[in-house]
Amino acid sequence: QVQLVESGGGLVQAGGSLRLSCAASGSIFRINAMGWYRQAPGKQRELLAAITSDGSTNYADSVKGRFTISRDNAKNTVYLQMNSLKPEDTAVYYCNADLTAWVVAGTVTTNDWGQGTQVTVSS
Repeated sequence: QVQLVESGGGLVQAGGSLRLSCAASGSIFRINAMGWYRQAPGKQRELLAAITSDGSTNYADSVKGRFTISRDNAKNTVYLQMNSLKPEDTAVYYCNADLTAWVVAGTVTTNDWGQGTQVTVSS
């Protein structure tokens, strides 16, 4: 089994910064890609940023230039540095991992979610 645990959310004023972390643990053979999503009340969950195992990244237009995704492969951890935060960035932020996990019969590819962390940006 694999667990993803996010941390770093909180309340910040507009223009401020936060850094989210997501640590993956469990029977992990390989993490193929990791990403950050968010979901605001009444809205669909949206992909913000993703990073592959070789470090390639992509971003949603809404956060490009303000958010930076990075990962520490040795720690199975992905980060999201969020700068110049706006009130419209207020949402629950979720970590997602596409990974290969050990099972009794060998390995299996899974897609897992963290529990979410609240980010609130005040104006």
